[in-house]
Amino acid sequence: EAPKKSSTCRKWRFLRFLHKETTACASFYAPVVFPPNRLLMFSQGSSGPELVASGTVDGTDPKQLIIKRICLTGYPFRTHKSKGVVRFMFFNPADVRWFKPVELSTKKGLRGHITESVGTHGYMKCRFNNHIKQDDTVCMSLYKRVFPKWYPPAWGGAADATPEN
Repeated sequence: EAPKKSSTCRKWRFLRFLHKETTACASFYAPVVFPPNRLLMFSQGSSGPELVASGTVDGTDPKQLIIKRICLTGYPFRTHKSKGVVRFMFFNPADVRWFKPVELSTKKGLRGHITESVGTHGYMKCRFNNHIKQDDTVCMSLYKRVFPKWYPPAWGGAADATPEN
């Protein structure tokens, strides 16, 4: 999703589909096109191609990142005031130690962090900024860079072509 105002940030959020009345940025492999060039996006419908979106070419910047968010969830096992033991987010202590610096959040708006691993099944002790309840869900947001799909027939190439060809 593209920001509403122009900014120097080169990170864009990954969207699975286009939403109505929102600004979006598409990244794709194609022959070189320089801005300010018009762009039309079509989808194959039952009666032929249908116009889905229109816009302009923003630029050809390889440093522009498209970031996909993944959310890991776990559930409080034991709670006491702002501390709790969370389970079902990880299943071994090595993963708990690896993700220890990442911030936690809950569905009810609390923020927290992992304090230590408990046992051998991936349970972990966590501390939050306020009282946590048993019926809350603990989330950890992870981000990953994604690249556009390699599809040569879009520009007249062979379907079995690779980026090296």
